[in-house]
Amino acid sequence: MPLDAITLHALCKELAPALAGAKIDKVQQPERDLLLLSLRTLQGNKKLLIAAGTSGARVHFTAETPENPAEPPMFCMLLRKHLVGARIRTITQPSFERMLVMELDTRNEMGDRDRKTLVAELIGRSANLILVDEDGRIIDCLRRMDFAGSEERRLQPGCFYRLPPSQKKASFFSLTGEEREQLLAQVADGQAPEDWLLDTFSGLSPLLCRELSYRSGGSFVTLDEQMGALADCLHTGDFTPTMLLENGQPKDFSFLPIRQYGEAVENLAYPSFSELLDAFYARRERAERQRRHSAELLRVVRTVRDRISRKLTSQREEYRRTEGREDVRKRAELLTANLYRVHKGDSELCCEDYYEPDAPEIRIPLDPLKTPQQNAAALFKEYNKLKAAQAHLERLIAEGERQLDYLCSALDQIERAEGEQQLGELRRELTETGFLKKQARKRTEKLKPAAPLRYVTDDGLEILVGRSNLQNDELTTKLGRRTDLWLHTQKVHGSHVLLRCEGLEPPARSIEQAASLAAYHSQGRASGKLAVDYTMLRNVKKPSGSLPGKVIYTDYRTILVEADEALAQRLKKK
Repeated sequence: MPLDAITLHALCKELAPALAGAKIDKVQQPERDLLLLSLRTLQGNKKLLIAAGTSGARVHFTAETPENPAEPPMFCMLLRKHLVGARIRTITQPSFERMLVMELDTRNEMGDRDRKTLVAELIGRSANLILVDEDGRIIDCLRRMDFAGSEERRLQPGCFYRLPPSQKKASFFSLTGEEREQLLAQVADGQAPEDWLLDTFSGLSPLLCRELSYRSGGSFVTLDEQMGALADCLHTGDFTPTMLLENGQPKDFSFLPIRQYGEAVENLAYPSFSELLDAFYARRERAERQRRHSAELLRVVRTVRDRISRKLTSQREEYRRTEGREDVRKRAELLTANLYRVHKGDSELCCEDYYEPDAPEIRIPLDPLKTPQQNAAALFKEYNKLKAAQAHLERLIAEGERQLDYLCSALDQIERAEGEQQLGELRRELTETGFLKKQARKRTEKLKPAAPLRYVTDDGLEILVGRSNLQNDELTTKLGRRTDLWLHTQKVHGSHVLLRCEGLEPPARSIEQAASLAAYHSQGRASGKLAVDYTMLRNVKKPSGSLPGKVIYTDYRTILVEADEALAQRLKKK
């Protein structure tokens, strides 16, 4: 899955003509390891993504727009100072290493022409971004390191920049046919072709080594032919950006079709390497960012949910004990009816249970330190206490179940949140409802309320989807019209969905698409077909005093649909 040297070589050849002369208009750092350059090129405005994370390091044009933090990091501020307004001269790949070097024409503080270099080292755990001045000194880097990998290489501001130490392997890119034959003659007995390729050459990924071995039939005799064909491919630039799909999900990518998996994996060709990498990483990176951003809020809300759940368990256990109150009342009345039989100091009363048809004998334990009347009064007091406790526990359990249901709904929305803005809305909602403590907020962190998600059906009708329970309430009680169609998954937490009907009868296709969106924006999106209820908005009511997102509805119909991510992306209003 990592970007190998050959794919990076092909990508560099693709980017070079598009980036030549491009002007940097904007520098953003949405994530610690992610840089986004807004460029003005001869082909129009483009966004260049540079990722220097320990996994997924890469450089390519992107159509994605990651959400930016409220305050830009210091490294981003430094890059803005030096790069905004700069023009890109060239982008190269030194010595076919897994790195790209961008030469820039800039101006210094005095307005004089200057040159700087932005180096993207895309080498696994050592991935880094380094800004270098005209004299070759490091201005700053994403990750400062002392003696990174060797005693001569130090990544600190003011130090001279040196390339990473090269691997002690033969370079496949500069190898002649004769040199390949000499290396093949030194193969150890019993060594597999893919292992030999990986151990002998730099720049070849494990996937490519396995592919060359597969195409050669596992024989070193025909391996030289496959290596020669690969060398020709490098010289001619005959590359095919290819994504490998397993069960419809991205598995890997390469610069040529991969045959080793047979029919188990589908090869999907892309027009460019930028489109390939953007599509491959988009879903995974989005899910990872979402997981990272929501982790703390999920932890806090789950703690609150678990505490309420434990309290409910205890209250239900107490409630079960109150169910024996009628037996206490019966014993109190039997004792009252048989007071003449009891003397002070007795430890029990044996009498007939006239509440039962056969009047069987019953034994009633007594406190020998109390009089018969005091024992009877104690039983009546216990009965009244259990009766009052039952009514009180019924209210507590109902409130606890209401809170637990709401928190489960909130957790579902947090897990489906698509950015810090939506998470901020959910934090505010949970604070206003009293489940989270109110925290002092910096002035720079003021959150603009997010609008509902908007979609347009194939029939041209607008669909609104709530992002939070507060927004669900707003959709249902303020934004919607009485004749609009309201949809929600049946017995599953999810967003409120509103189909704007403009006073007309909506087409069946629009209803089905709105129902599919309701299923997609629900807790059961991965559960196959879901039942979705729909009704006119006038049939939806919000109970007085209920928590956000809670409604009751009548006169509804039900439709079975599946959550369709592709449909959601297609109908989403830009």
